[in-house]
Amino acid sequence: MAEPVTLLAFGDSLTQGYGLAQNEGFVPRLQRWLTDHGADVKVINGGVSGDTTAGGAARIAWSLTPEVDAVLVALGGNDLLRGIEPAESKANLDAILTEIESRGLPALLVGMEATGNFGDSYKTAFDALYPALAGAHGISLYPQFLQALVDLGDRQEVLRDYLQADATHPNPEGVALIVEAMGPAVLDLVEQAEP
Repeated sequence: MAEPVTLLAFGDSLTQGYGLAQNEGFVPRLQRWLTDHGADVKVINGGVSGDTTAGGAARIAWSLTPEVDAVLVALGGNDLLRGIEPAESKANLDAILTEIESRGLPALLVGMEATGNFGDSYKTAFDALYPALAGAHGISLYPQFLQALVDLGDRQEVLRDYLQADATHPNPEGVALIVEAMGPAVLDLVEQAEP
């Protein structure tokens, strides 16, 4: 019998499942979604709350243990909160993707979109770095972690029904929508992997 594919979900508090019961976070929900859609996969939670792209770059090498077959990379939200220079975030993400590539592993990059807090030029530079990196590394790009909530189009509804009280992290209903929307892209990634 073939071994299951081991998928590392490498990210920050959004990946880690901040503020949620263990079975309601992104990774367990994604695991269930993938299994329900016929994937023989084991998803490892490589989310660290508060992690920046620099933190991710510092830990990627030892996170890629021998059993890892594919990697979902979802970092950048904390860089945004701190106003870290987009060029720095890009360099860190590039280092992460280069390390994954050096191991011959397929990856999916999950983007982030800046708010206007740091001005238009910051937003333009930050928003552009994910498509640029996905293109440079020849990997798939999922627009942004919270895409399913953005697509609802009603910020008040999202705040009321799909986010925790901190207005940043999704609640269980929000996670369910996020996984449903991102699932097909992750399934594609799993299908590229060789256990």
